[in-house]
Amino acid sequence: MKHYSIAVIPGDGIGPEVMSEGLKVLKVIEEIHGGVRFNKDSFEWNCDYYLKHGKMMPDNALGILKDYDSILLGAIGAESVPDHISVWELILPIRRAFQQYINLRPIKLLRGIEGPLRNKTNNIDFVVIRENTEGEYTNIGGRLHQNTPYELAVQNNVFTRYGIERVINYAYSLAEKRRKKRLTVATKSNGIYHTMPYWDEIAKEVGQKYPKIKTDYCHIDALSAYFVTKPEYFDVVVGSNLFGDILTDLGAAIVGGLGIAPSGNINPEKNFPSMFEPIHGSAPDIAGKGISNPIALIWSIGLMMEHLNFKNIADLIVKSIEEVLVARTVLTPDLGGNASTVEVGDQIIEEMIKLSVKSF
Repeated sequence: MKHYSIAVIPGDGIGPEVMSEGLKVLKVIEEIHGGVRFNKDSFEWNCDYYLKHGKMMPDNALGILKDYDSILLGAIGAESVPDHISVWELILPIRRAFQQYINLRPIKLLRGIEGPLRNKTNNIDFVVIRENTEGEYTNIGGRLHQNTPYELAVQNNVFTRYGIERVINYAYSLAEKRRKKRLTVATKSNGIYHTMPYWDEIAKEVGQKYPKIKTDYCHIDALSAYFVTKPEYFDVVVGSNLFGDILTDLGAAIVGGLGIAPSGNINPEKNFPSMFEPIHGSAPDIAGKGISNPIALIWSIGLMMEHLNFKNIADLIVKSIEEVLVARTVLTPDLGGNASTVEVGDQIIEEMIKLSVKSF
């Protein structure tokens, strides 16, 4: 019997709603597999916590989390707390303290979904790897002459050889395992004078170790267009923190929306816990209505299972989601249905149980 400790942070808005369905999935995994158990602890660190305590999580939060095998995050953000506070005081400290330098987001058109690119049905299946701990998302910089007509703001991007090498190596290693064996490197070296040529140079150095992988370099503006016009071309795409962030939201849009899009913040060496979360955010406009889509959170659990070396369970989760999508009888409003969050979660679990008979 293998035991895994999971830190659960339901978060804000629809986070607790989708997390409830995710916890049900973890329970059914225990029942189906029989050889795995999840010891779960929930932490109510969110914007309400900030309003009560003046901080998003306690001072010893990272010390509490560091011994867990994985972290599940529902969503963070509320209108009552500025976004730069909720993100910079919870999500980013976790990513950086635990060296979750890989942000992994599958861009896959699942069976049963007709995406906005009608002529690309069943041809979209790639992965975006986003550098997750440095790049454009730093707090280095500041403001000068505040509240005057000549006020200015400076934001410094930070790109290190170490940081670039490890994310490019990870992207190439993933490309080696995939069918197309192609890597697309996002850049903007024609407009960003220092950091992007540096990014390209190091990427080319690393690429010499992977001669069997076809490598493309594409400027971010053209690459965004190609995501729409020829998404079937891509296999693995790697980008800086900002470029990866933008590309993955666009990628989610072309395969059905944010409600189904999962992500993993990965520490590949497993020296620290990795964190798995849907990318849809807290969606305060529908919070409390019971209509949020739990698929992104459940698929994120699939990514977590693959990270814990249970690929068969990860595949079972994706297949079960697809069976629900294909049937089209139990879908949340964002996918054209009228079912509730709980109903969709229950239907996915029912499919997992059915399919497990053939899988285990």
